Amino acid sequence: MISDTSASTTPLELRGIHVRRDGTHILRGVDLVVRSCERWVLLGPNGCGKTTLMRVAALTLHPTTGTVEVLGQRLGATDVRQLRRRVGYVSSALAAQLRRNLAAVDIVMTAKFAALEPWWHRYEPADHRRALYCLGELAVAHLADREFGTLSSGEQQRVLIARTLMNEPAVLLLDEPTANLDLAAREVVVAGLDRLAEDRAAAPMVIVSHHVGEIPAHMTHVLMMRAGSVLTAGSVADVLTSTALSECFGIGLELRRARNGRFSAWARQ
Repeated sequence: MISDTSASTTPLELRGIHVRRDGTHILRGVDLVVRSCERWVLLGPNGCGKTTLMRVAALTLHPTTGTVEVLGQRLGATDVRQLRRRVGYVSSALAAQLRRNLAAVDIVMTAKFAALEPWWHRYEPADHRRALYCLGELAVAHLADREFGTLSSGEQQRVLIARTLMNEPAVLLLDEPTANLDLAAREVVVAGLDRLAEDRAAAPMVIVSHHVGEIPAHMTHVLMMRAGSVLTAGSVADVLTSTALSECFGIGLELRRARNGRFSAWARQ
């Protein structure tokens, strides 16, 4: 999963992001700067704007005001079709657009052109090999020829995460990658994400969650949101505390980190 992101160019930079829809502020002046080797988690309650921020970062939604740059290329001043190929993005909305009878390897391969169907473009044998490699990175290469719709929810998520690796992206954006998974499937997906997070050669990563128990152990930074604004941001070690988490979710919470690096939280009695 070698990324060609250089240390001198910021992979993802969002500055002063405002999103207004029908007179409602969804995001209010949000900044998010993701540098090489950083792994960010976005935490916050439902409706706080996490998914909207990810759509802006994935170049699928233009902010009302603010700037979006990927590898120094600014949204609005470059070919967005080419720029989107540098962003690996997983969301429930994207999964819903993919044809269920496509083979898993084709699901991955279509990411080369940020497409939804393999017949829209021409692919080479090297593209097929690359897709198989990406599936292997998530331990699902054996599912390459299976129809996407026949896979379990956990297997589908791993295929979709493999898809983000196809173009050796500048940044990976994963919007609630463990949503709707059972405990076993969740743990398999989290373990796969943790291997990516631990790999210093892999692209920087941003994961959206509202459950601290789903945060891979090797995430380095956290941004907490509430009501469309940034509550706090910084390194996991400095920022992810019981006090900050309680303020973020509006309830008294106790936070603990296990020896394996995973978190758990519960309401104070």
